Amino acid sequence: MNKNNKELANAIRFLSVDAVQKANSGHPGMPMGMADVVTILFKHFLRFDPKNPNWINRDRFILSAGHGSMLLYSLLYLTGYKSISLEDIKNFRQLDSICAGHPEYHPNSGIETTTGPLGQGISNAVGFALAEEILKKKVGKNIINHKTYVLAGDGCLMEGISHEALSLAGHLKLKNLILLFDNNSISIDGPTSLAVSDDHKKRFNSYGWDFLDINGHNEKEIFKALKKAQNSKKPIAISCKTTIGYGSPNKSGKASAHGSPLGEDEIKLVRKKLKWKYEPFEIPKKILDDWRAIGVTATNKARLHQKNYQKKLSSMGWLGWSLSNNFNNNFPPKNNLIRGPINSAIEKAKLEYLKTLEPMATRKCSEKYLEIVSKISNLIGGSADLAGSNNTKTKNHNIIKPGNFSGNYIHYGVREHAMCGVMNGLALHSGLIPYGGTFLIFSDYCKPSIRLAAMMKQRVIYVFTHDSIGLGEDGPTHQPIEQLAGLRSIPNLNVFRPSDMIETFECWELALENKNTPSVIALTRQKIDPVRKQKSSNNLSSTGAYEILRTNDKIKLTILSSGSETCLACEISHKLAIENIYSKVISMPCLELFDQQTIDYRSKILNETDLVVSVEASETSFWRKYTGERGLNFGIDSFGKSAPYKDIYNNFELNSESIIKKIKKEI
Repeated sequence: MNKNNKELANAIRFLSVDAVQKANSGHPGMPMGMADVVTILFKHFLRFDPKNPNWINRDRFILSAGHGSMLLYSLLYLTGYKSISLEDIKNFRQLDSICAGHPEYHPNSGIETTTGPLGQGISNAVGFALAEEILKKKVGKNIINHKTYVLAGDGCLMEGISHEALSLAGHLKLKNLILLFDNNSISIDGPTSLAVSDDHKKRFNSYGWDFLDINGHNEKEIFKALKKAQNSKKPIAISCKTTIGYGSPNKSGKASAHGSPLGEDEIKLVRKKLKWKYEPFEIPKKILDDWRAIGVTATNKARLHQKNYQKKLSSMGWLGWSLSNNFNNNFPPKNNLIRGPINSAIEKAKLEYLKTLEPMATRKCSEKYLEIVSKISNLIGGSADLAGSNNTKTKNHNIIKPGNFSGNYIHYGVREHAMCGVMNGLALHSGLIPYGGTFLIFSDYCKPSIRLAAMMKQRVIYVFTHDSIGLGEDGPTHQPIEQLAGLRSIPNLNVFRPSDMIETFECWELALENKNTPSVIALTRQKIDPVRKQKSSNNLSSTGAYEILRTNDKIKLTILSSGSETCLACEISHKLAIENIYSKVISMPCLELFDQQTIDYRSKILNETDLVVSVEASETSFWRKYTGERGLNFGIDSFGKSAPYKDIYNNFELNSESIIKKIKKEI
């Protein structure tokens, strides 16, 4: 590399080395190895704007190898982002520092997504690239036309999610997706040859990707590869052969450079070898000025583009309004999102249902809602090869296909993990609202991505059907038991389990309205009788729990339930009333929203009677915080069985006769 570019790259190396050393924690090796590649990328190719980090048509730079976070923080500081100061870098990995151990998403900061679990950034990047194609089709390539770059390491490509996501990207021909592979052949345990002998070129080619091999420390090769990538007709991977811990006399190319500080003595030797004569955290004015000039040039180019598209956006209705505000989660209020004809159609569907009170699976109820709201222009549906079972695809959906991104529905294939990671990217890119379906049992595949969506406060909606032993004959491998409890334990995730069509509509409305919380909507395979038989002007599900039935003013029993078992709870309450044992039934479609209510409201729900019982066809421990020590919990604390669903309910004594008998004994 020429002298100037070497100095620019060394600024990244030493900020990273010094920050890791000061924190006495971190991963210096990857930033040292990839500094040359990202220097050329930011200097000559990346479209970005440090003055307006949320500019809608910026290139996205995603660090899937999140352990090398100091690479990203160094770049943001050097190019002039206000989000990262030198003091922040000095406080790397310290409490409340934006320079966390792994990148954590902050709006308008230049940190595009939260990464760390390896491979997640790759799936997010596929979502970003897909969102770019979708929006480009909506508003035109003069407004939206940019690249998504993702830096991935050996570990990212070992994780199974990378296979799912890269395969989908190749199938969809996401030509603006560029993967930079830090091919340093080192992992924490040692050389990657301990566990991997993949032919990366053949692997990527089999996915439908272009693939280039370069020396990641050769300026001409880096530039030439990135130049070629600009006009690729397919997603493209650039394998950058690098030396981890580049410049370290005793640790370069070794696992010891991966996940530990180099040590004061070794850093002195690195300074000597790379001819860096400056103190820790000192970036000489000339080098910092050169980096800042790169940022200023990028800003000037960005502003020219923004000036040209702003006028066009003003004529495009609310979608244009949202784009001109960089989407930044600033969606119009409810009467603009679920508004006019959409709202009228929802109310009409409710009235038709209340006239017939037809037993209906809540997955079918969800489909009826989606038929209406599919007209929301930023709602993007999908399913992991289960559209007909999840009821996520309606007659009003059009398929997004390779080369045709005008639709609003994605066939993800049997790729649950990638689907949820891609949905995170869709949501982060520009405020699209993604939903995706699979069976509740397969939420186990989705858990890492769901957790990150909750951490990042993204409006991502998971439609998980076949939500209990009610799915019947498919048996215990497909019958969720502990999944609801596991999902309910994730902070900032709303888990909705509606009991009929009215509640399903209400839960969907709440999921769409909540801008900062992802939502699970758990739905039945089997038909269930309605429990809400009268129209309400309010969304009763919004409190998370409410009284749905009361058999007397003075009661001895409170019955809590959700989903398909709410109908069973009502049956129990009515039968007990015949024997002069009076009760109230509390429908609890969302425990998380209930927990957010006032103490008085929660007390009114839970503390009216000495005996509180729960009825839900899942594991029971999660309900004990509501039912107390004396309470009874009717559910399933073992695996299910393969049989018709009514036989399974009876086998586990989840029927009115068995439950009433136990309640009477307790009373």
